[in-house]
Amino acid sequence: MSSSWSQRRDVSPENSRLLIERAHEELVAGNPADPRLLDVRPLVRESWRRSFASLVGAEGLPPVALTAAELEEYRRTHPLADVMDMVRGLLLPGEPGESGVVVAVGDAAGRLLWVEGDRHVRSLTGDMGFVAGTNWSEGAVGTSAPGTALALDRSVQIHGAEHYNRLVQPWSCTAVPVHDPETRRILGVIDVTGGVEAVTPQAQLLVDAAARAIEGELLVTRLRARAAPPPAARARPPRAAAPARATLRVLGRDRALLESSGDGETVIALSARHAEILLMLAAHRQGLSAERLGELVYGEPDSVDTLRPELVRLRKVLERSAPQLVPASRPYRLTADLETDAQHVVSLLDRGAHRVALAAYRGSVLPESVAPGVEQLRETVRTALREALMAEASVDVLLAYADTADGADDAELLRLCLGMLPARSPRRAGLVARIEALEA
Repeated sequence: MSSSWSQRRDVSPENSRLLIERAHEELVAGNPADPRLLDVRPLVRESWRRSFASLVGAEGLPPVALTAAELEEYRRTHPLADVMDMVRGLLLPGEPGESGVVVAVGDAAGRLLWVEGDRHVRSLTGDMGFVAGTNWSEGAVGTSAPGTALALDRSVQIHGAEHYNRLVQPWSCTAVPVHDPETRRILGVIDVTGGVEAVTPQAQLLVDAAARAIEGELLVTRLRARAAPPPAARARPPRAAAPARATLRVLGRDRALLESSGDGETVIALSARHAEILLMLAAHRQGLSAERLGELVYGEPDSVDTLRPELVRLRKVLERSAPQLVPASRPYRLTADLETDAQHVVSLLDRGAHRVALAAYRGSVLPESVAPGVEQLRETVRTALREALMAEASVDVLLAYADTADGADDAELLRLCLGMLPARSPRRAGLVARIEALEA
């Protein structure tokens, strides 16, 4: 078989795109008995009805189910981690970055853990949230190959307009569940996404064969482990309790919210100064001297005497609500993980999820703060978002960014959107007017 997916373009979707789109419109409009639904394959039609009954939106982005830290830890321990090289060898031969398709591996719940393959395709599919850490189960995004394959526990191909979510309809995909070779419990799912080359009969045979080969490799590895001499007996350490998690929300708000989970869920609103201090400690995990922390918060290195009583008050607040975040001293630092929604946006950009990152960007970091460290972080996040979108995002995402406070007065951004729109697009006139107003 050829190493290039792009050479296999011999199969068209089995239903007319127009008929499928009309049937989809009737269903999401609340007409599940419309006879036009009979133009849709039974597998897809039933999946649409499950999606409709579950109140899945026909537009929108998949939920981000795993933060960057959670994703890294989960991938390290997932049963499919040890066969990822095999996945790449079977489904992304040759130069993976120029394969013409994207290969995704998810868990049994539909959360994508690895998304690899063609660089250009990944940049485009990232706009619809097809990135590691997002939930692509049928209950989250409706009909798609990975979600529906898991729902039916079988190999599935979804052609273009058959997707329930309109954002996904430019793409086609083939997916198959991967099972535990002994218990037959579903371990995860393998998906190939691209153009029509991703839904040929050959593509389905290849993905099915890859899944069976992976199950065989898992079994061989397990049998070898059982045949190995047993290690010396030793006491098993007690299982550690699940670590408390905390998130600091600073985007688009002057009073940050601290969300903490441990024995229970707590949410507290921090004062402006406490938010600035905690944000600086979260952004500088290596720790900060009293002088440097004072400089980042107050603007002057000789503000230690002002900083220390504020830290005492912050410690009292944290002792009641999130004791794991009480800062250590010399240097001042956090000894537990504290994620911020600002870091989350940057992480999504790194994964190529431009549209998801834009949706998560609620506004500037602590917009009223004049603390030098906050101002610097605010500009870093804003610049990272702007540059990533202008370099790789689709015109629809750029237009959405142009409607935000950060993008509204950006003439360079507006000109880029104008250049990407088709010559007869009705959006061009509005962009021209905005550009002329800014340059007047």
